[in-house]
Amino acid sequence: MMIPSNLAVILLAGIAAAGAAYALLYPYLSGAARLEKRQKMVGLDRRRSVSPAVAADSLRRGQVADSLKALDERQKRINRPSLEMRIAQSGLSWSKERFYILSAATGAALAFGALMATADWRIAAALGFVGGLGAPRWMLSFLKKRRINKFLNELPNGVEVILRGLKSGLPLGDCIRIVANEAQEPVKSEFRKIVEEQAVGIPLADAASKLYERMPVSEANFFGIVIAIQSKAGGSLSDALGNLSKVLRDRKRMKQKIQALSMEAKASASIIGALPLITIGAISYTSPSYMELMWNTGIGRAMLVLSAAWMLAGILVMRKMINFDF
Repeated sequence: MMIPSNLAVILLAGIAAAGAAYALLYPYLSGAARLEKRQKMVGLDRRRSVSPAVAADSLRRGQVADSLKALDERQKRINRPSLEMRIAQSGLSWSKERFYILSAATGAALAFGALMATADWRIAAALGFVGGLGAPRWMLSFLKKRRINKFLNELPNGVEVILRGLKSGLPLGDCIRIVANEAQEPVKSEFRKIVEEQAVGIPLADAASKLYERMPVSEANFFGIVIAIQSKAGGSLSDALGNLSKVLRDRKRMKQKIQALSMEAKASASIIGALPLITIGAISYTSPSYMELMWNTGIGRAMLVLSAAWMLAGILVMRKMINFDF
């Protein structure tokens, strides 16, 4: 009984050894090992032959990704400017600490004046909030808008000076210096910043593109794009600036035409908004007893507050309707 069992074990061991030898020797016997080696050699040579093109493509993709990231960050800074940037855009040379101090002083002065005049802490608190947070920021927005309008009015003249200087043979840097010395504000100060940035080593294209951050209008962006394209791709800068000057003047002319056509609507909105105040003032002057109920009773004061809120909403709607973004 032992002999057959030993034979079975020996037979199974032989079959297993034969299977393992066949698995090891089959690639060499069938030529699969030579084929795999040849494929590796061909693949290695192919990788070596295309590696410069792949490296150049990956480098180009990285440069494009970096450019897109820089443009995205720049647009975020423009859409959500910091307080320092808003102060600079308004043309003021204040620091952030000085702005906060002046805001607090304005709010405290209005609150104290209202408290002394009305002896009502609620009115004093409301005026203090408006004076501390609302009025200074409204002032920055007003100064920024006024400065941008002056910039848009003078920028076509500055581009025209650069264009004539280039046609007469002057370098672009010298033409920009002429504008920085001879133009009207705020174009003069903005182009002076371009000259100063160029003097410390910043390329002219980068210095011109930063103009859009300080003056967030399409015209400033157009100027920076023209300078950047010319510096990278070459070409006739005088032709590009000539087209830009024409575009700027056409946009200015169209804006003035829109303002003239909308002036009637603006006058109507001003009259409608001022009519209730004029009526209240006239009635209070001619018949003071008739308006006493509105000032001395709770229902009357509530009606005045609701009427003021509705009038404010109507004025804002009319302002939105007659203002055109161009």
